[in-house]
Amino acid sequence: MKKSATKRKGKGKGASNSESGDLTLSKKLKLISEKRTLSSTGKECARMPKEFFEKPCVDLAKALLGKILVRKPDSGDRIAGKIVEVEAYLGGEDKGAHSYGGKKTPKNAAMFMAPATVYVYWIYGSYSCINISSQGDGAAVLIRAIEPVDGKDRMHTARSAKRKEGAKPLKDHELGNGPSKLCQAMMIDKPTFNEKDLTDCKTLWLENGDSVDKEIVSCSRIGIDYAEEWASKPLRFYIKGNKCVSVRDKKAEENES
Repeated sequence: MKKSATKRKGKGKGASNSESGDLTLSKKLKLISEKRTLSSTGKECARMPKEFFEKPCVDLAKALLGKILVRKPDSGDRIAGKIVEVEAYLGGEDKGAHSYGGKKTPKNAAMFMAPATVYVYWIYGSYSCINISSQGDGAAVLIRAIEPVDGKDRMHTARSAKRKEGAKPLKDHELGNGPSKLCQAMMIDKPTFNEKDLTDCKTLWLENGDSVDKEIVSCSRIGIDYAEEWASKPLRFYIKGNKCVSVRDKKAEENES
């Protein structure tokens, strides 16, 4: 897999800060043509390629941890968050999955589409949750929590719009510490993004991030008590010690030590 960022060559010791730090228009256009973008720090970033998503569900779930989910609104700068918590839903055999028993409907069709397809569903009638399809019929990974990286002010504004007047201001780590919370913060909704391909969508994509292989906690998923023996399977994964995780499993963390 190709690296997600390329290093820019310096212009020598005599180069000014503006010369070394600013990109020319032609350089920016080249980045766009290569499906690259700029983070808030000016770092060049490339979206994850199709090959990254072509994995079995559990493998993709773990691989997503530490990656950067990016949202580019029609106006304004990008919004981005590091994925810190996910849940794997394995398709037909998984009693916790929307696709259990091979059930395919217009609502969950994205779960049966090619890896990298976005599956957005509603809970409580209006709150969105975002998933990413993997290999395997009806298999997808739910993004449960993010750590804000870029666009925190816009995240605060988006989250505040859904809160009651006079509610206590949110702290940064509370902006995306839950599946519907992160969708509010990043302005991700079902009508706009369901069934989109993350490898070519112009307003939502995934970039490389930190390696967290040695920091992953495996534990049971949340809110699927109806799934019988599948309710206790260790198919939720999160970055140990990250403050943005929605719910810690201390027992699982001890077992991972």
